[in-house]
Amino acid sequence: MALCSGGGARLLATVAMAMAALLSASAPPSSLRGGGGGGGRSAQQFHYKTRYFDQKIDHFGFVEDSTFKQRYLIADKYWNEDGGPILFYTGNEGDIAWFCNNTGFMWDISKELGAMLVFAEHRYYGESLPFGKKTFSNLKYLNYFTSEQALADFAVLIRNLKDTISGAQNSPVIAIGGSYGGMLAAWFRMKYPNIVVGALAASAPIWLFEDLTPCEAFSNIVTNDFLKNGKGCAESIRHSWDAINNLSSKAADLQFLSRIFHLCSPLQASDVVIFKSWLVNTWVNLVTVDYPYEANFLQPLPAWPIKVVCNFLREPLLPAKSLLQNIYQAVNVYYNYTGKVACLNISESSTYYLDDQGWYYQTCTEMVMPSCTNGVNDMFEPMAWDLQVFSDNCKKDWGLRPRPHWVTTVYGGKSISSHSNIIFSNGGLDPWSSGGVTKSISDTLVAIFIPEGAHHLDLRSSNKDDPPSVRKARALEVEYFKKWIKAAKTESGEMYNSSNH
Repeated sequence: MALCSGGGARLLATVAMAMAALLSASAPPSSLRGGGGGGGRSAQQFHYKTRYFDQKIDHFGFVEDSTFKQRYLIADKYWNEDGGPILFYTGNEGDIAWFCNNTGFMWDISKELGAMLVFAEHRYYGESLPFGKKTFSNLKYLNYFTSEQALADFAVLIRNLKDTISGAQNSPVIAIGGSYGGMLAAWFRMKYPNIVVGALAASAPIWLFEDLTPCEAFSNIVTNDFLKNGKGCAESIRHSWDAINNLSSKAADLQFLSRIFHLCSPLQASDVVIFKSWLVNTWVNLVTVDYPYEANFLQPLPAWPIKVVCNFLREPLLPAKSLLQNIYQAVNVYYNYTGKVACLNISESSTYYLDDQGWYYQTCTEMVMPSCTNGVNDMFEPMAWDLQVFSDNCKKDWGLRPRPHWVTTVYGGKSISSHSNIIFSNGGLDPWSSGGVTKSISDTLVAIFIPEGAHHLDLRSSNKDDPPSVRKARALEVEYFKKWIKAAKTESGEMYNSSNH
């Protein structure tokens, strides 16, 4: 029996009930999108070799002794073969080639650092499926789908690379990741300081759990980004919910909504909640990728897309039908900037390289990120965070209940001052910064804040239109990398000399 087959259920549970599960919320689209090198660089310019490693399915038990093929990408064009550093991307919730092609920062600095690049795919995503096509067919196959197992994969893979690649034995390794991958990078350094000498955790909401962050903080940042881009913009979106509610009870009104939004399938009364969740997800996605140049991280978009969107949302007090026609024009910027899309599908909101099924499972187990709205300080319908309802949905869809306290238990919550050598970078435009570390904790747990930055902008390729703040952030990140590499080399040399006396 296939588990959790309803795309609509996933969309509702991960967006309408937990807005912070943004990147999970798209059902598999029918057309290929995404890719691109980020920051204007073509993905074809990134040359890497694809490799597979026989990874244990279970690192923490001894009964399940099978292995699976973990995919990783490797590029060593500029690597100093005499112990040059390894920049290791901690793969997150999707196809690793897509993340590789959207992490141009690593490629930009590889020559300067003489670094090897490794991009490791997260188990249960992309091609790294522990049980092949059966992976999501039964709960027993999902029992090894945890962040802890993924981190162990990364550690074991790095040890193997050092053992099998000539010259890599003493190579310092720096973990790099963005969003969930950034969380993994930080946790990797915390849990395996013997494996990685430091980590860059970009847009990593490690404090978006339990009550570490107010549940309304995420939606407030989303709203503020629209408020800053023009009078009437956020207000138009706030008024649109009542307009939709007032036009959702009659067949003729549903036909009107289907027509003006150019929906691929006629809207039914039972679809209205999903339709509104799709709109919520669209606004959140726009904020997440509000980049200063044309990009196609989630969708092909213009520079500063929220500014473009807000050009259509200047009159919040229009009659319902006129207001919703403007909402469509705004939404169409996100879904049809190229002008090539014939109709809009409310079951898709971003690139198919991100895996909604896998991430929804993770939100129903470990990654429980509370989110709420009040309709006053934000532009959304009021929605309280209800863990019981969320848990019930997970039980219905997956047959299990989440453990909302586990992440803070295993990774420390805000009690992380004993750790070292982690950079937490966050953007002022990014709602995920609400759960990020935005102030330095110590000299070695450093926060870098990028006021004009959207979601992990610093990990993208350099671009002529980058704001000065992100240029400074990248330069500072490289400075820390060099410091960590030098310290690791010094320590390695001292250990070598002591072993020869």
